[in-house]
Amino acid sequence: MSTCQQVARPLVRCLRQAGPGAATCSTRSVAVAAVRPFSSTPMRKDEGATTTTTTTTSPADSTTTTTTPPPPPSATEAKAAVADTVVGGPELGSRRRRAALATTGNLPFEQLPYQCFQEARKILQQDRAAKIAQIVKETEKIKLIEARDASEFEGGEAAKQTRIKSLRNYIEELKILADINDPEVKRRFEDGRGDMTKPVYRFLAERRWRSMDYKIIAQRISQFHVVPDLLPAFDPTMDVKLSFRGYQVSPGAILDSRVTEVAPTLRMQVFDKGERLLTVVVIDSDVPNVTHDNFKRRCHFLAANIPWDPSKTVLSLRSVGDRVEGDVGKPWLPPFAQKGSPYHRLNVFVLEQKPGVKIDGEALKKHLENRENFSLKGFRKKFDLEPVGFNLFRSEWDEGTAEVMERHGIPGAEVEFKRQKFASLKPPRKARGWEAKRQKPKYKSLWKYVKRIA
Repeated sequence: MSTCQQVARPLVRCLRQAGPGAATCSTRSVAVAAVRPFSSTPMRKDEGATTTTTTTTSPADSTTTTTTPPPPPSATEAKAAVADTVVGGPELGSRRRRAALATTGNLPFEQLPYQCFQEARKILQQDRAAKIAQIVKETEKIKLIEARDASEFEGGEAAKQTRIKSLRNYIEELKILADINDPEVKRRFEDGRGDMTKPVYRFLAERRWRSMDYKIIAQRISQFHVVPDLLPAFDPTMDVKLSFRGYQVSPGAILDSRVTEVAPTLRMQVFDKGERLLTVVVIDSDVPNVTHDNFKRRCHFLAANIPWDPSKTVLSLRSVGDRVEGDVGKPWLPPFAQKGSPYHRLNVFVLEQKPGVKIDGEALKKHLENRENFSLKGFRKKFDLEPVGFNLFRSEWDEGTAEVMERHGIPGAEVEFKRQKFASLKPPRKARGWEAKRQKPKYKSLWKYVKRIA
């Protein structure tokens, strides 16, 4: 028996309890059978149409006609319905929940016929009402504090604002606690239909991000030495995912140069309320510098003054300055690596600007007259930016790199890097053992197998 059939069997058994015996009983017994096993839950929408009993009596003959409900779906039909749900659309939560939805028809989620479920919802509603009452109480406190003069506080205006900020944070926490256990909220979040303007959905999104994706990004920052190569310290606070041509890229993956020829799309999610301005920078931190025998940085993309809020999720770098508001300092330059050079780290940084402060477009272009020798530390310090998001991918020389460089007018496709070989400074070693014994012309046929014999 499949897992889906095991899940659907209790539901089918529960639905069959009111069906078969209804047609063989009298009118009164049919009415009793139509009643649900418990009376504390709401009725199904279609129950009136499927379980009603009509009695018609004529003078000629006294006959009773009963309309029996349709048979409940079998386990096979439930399995097919679940498969249609998975294939035809996005997965809705767990397999158990999808099986329940497939066998309960058009019954609303909050009216599922499970007595324990409905009793638990009552407790949650009572707890939510208590939290809302507490929110109203704390809001009144804030109004009273705002009405008081700052001289009444021991620390003056600073202490007053600190107190107000503390109460507002507490109210945000109460808003989360009021809805965190609501099954309807969890269902919407699992289905990807959560309203990110509400604190509870932002809290759930951040908790899910920190459970795995944040750990992967933090590992890549340490593994690829992003800190301290580009920044002295960095801890991301927003989710940034990278995709090229519609395909999501795992952090640190090596991509073909023909794939990265087109600017990527970023899926960004912030977890705090309010609108802010963002700056996106893409840096190649492994550009060979032959003159000084080290590596330098190159800016491959830079755009500033991009408005963002929790309700927005997708940013196409190709659309910045056109369909998306923002100032482009440097357009997208396809990543490339010359033959023989090690892989190049392409770092995607998202930096947050000061509230209400826009970067002057002319000053931005003047600062970036040359893509080479770009310093993220200096750029961050000059425009007072705070790094909040990060992702990266890698690029190597491949069969399509020369074509990409030619299409975009990038010189250096014929350059090949090779490791420089140095002659040994050790004196020649005297022949010994097997070599010394067989250096006579008699063993000339074996000299080709012996090293260091002229």
